Amino acid sequence: MKREWDRNEKGRLFGIIEAALEYFISILVTGAYLARITSALGFSDSLTGILSSFVSLGCLFQLGSIFVFRKQKGVKKPVIAMMLVNQLLFAIVYLIPVFSLPSAAKTALFLVCFVSAYIVSNLAVPQKSGWLISFVSDRARGIYTAKKEMVSLLGGMIFTFIAGNVIDRMESAGNTRMVFVIGSITVFALMALHAFSLIPVGEIKAEAGGERAKFKTLLKDRMFVKIVMVNVIWHIASCAATPFYGAYQIKELGFSMTFISILSIAYSVVRMAVSPALGRFADRHSFASMVSICFMIAGAGFLVNCFTVPENGRILFTAYYCLSAASMGGINSAVSNLIYDHVKGAGRAGAIAVSSALGGAAGFLSTCLMSPVVELIQKNGNTLFGMKLYPAQFVSFTAFLITCLLIVYVRVFVVGKRG
Repeated sequence: MKREWDRNEKGRLFGIIEAALEYFISILVTGAYLARITSALGFSDSLTGILSSFVSLGCLFQLGSIFVFRKQKGVKKPVIAMMLVNQLLFAIVYLIPVFSLPSAAKTALFLVCFVSAYIVSNLAVPQKSGWLISFVSDRARGIYTAKKEMVSLLGGMIFTFIAGNVIDRMESAGNTRMVFVIGSITVFALMALHAFSLIPVGEIKAEAGGERAKFKTLLKDRMFVKIVMVNVIWHIASCAATPFYGAYQIKELGFSMTFISILSIAYSVVRMAVSPALGRFADRHSFASMVSICFMIAGAGFLVNCFTVPENGRILFTAYYCLSAASMGGINSAVSNLIYDHVKGAGRAGAIAVSSALGGAAGFLSTCLMSPVVELIQKNGNTLFGMKLYPAQFVSFTAFLITCLLIVYVRVFVVGKRG
């Protein structure tokens, strides 16, 4: 009994450390940081938005994990290997702007590395999630997820503040190339630490044929389909707007990387403050009830951004960011835990893969549909139908409307109807 406790305790501890290190890397390849790289390569805002949304489309490849891992006796070694490849590709992405290559070659190399990184990562994610959550009691998943988020966010506060200051100082000194070199070195160092964080975690044995058999059953499960639709609609709402915010902060709003790092700190403080309360609420009541509250907060954030312009950007975008942080303190946890509530054992990895794949594909399509509108508004001098309007305002209003529909959906089809 003592040996099993030690094994589970170790799995939970290193699961928290792994999540923090992975979060640091994700910071450097998303949002304003990704926009810095794409701007250096001459990408348009709409293309940057599509690339940001590829994080969601990459989830489509999570379905492939069911087949990639079907002959594996365990998940530990292949997961570690895949995460190493994923993060090494991100380290290369940071170096592309400083390579002495033709512009077209840089663009092609960036796309290959960026897309491949997310494909490899998403093949590993369902198995990694199922592996690490196996060390957590079902009765404590809410509070454990909250603790894991708090550690990641606290570390992320320090990490983003340092990163933002370094970038601003380098750019002020006219040493833009060194920004990308340091970024690459940082990702490489985090990659090594991330691998070492997974090595001490115990292995779990795969159940031969279990996931594929459960996968076929899930597709006929009406309640599972309803739960997955929560993730699908949320991705449509979120990806209609958030992929375009990174470029909006840097260009129209004119935020420095230091101010963006301060926003990240505010985001982390708010999310750390609400995550434990939301986790306890979910453990006592349900993740369905909790996520409906979070979607209301998210909708309020999108509504605030409908009025965000350069003149009030620092105030209103900060308000949006804090509301977004409060909502995300529960959304990610609830979406996965709704599935863990409904699906047990061998089918969990496949269930997460289905949910992530469909949500990711829907989110990517949402961004692609909004991109031509963003370009149209920009070409018209930030006007639409004769009204002064920034693209970020239009996409925020669209996201607000879809989130309102999602709240109704959750209350009608999910809350109180699980089982």
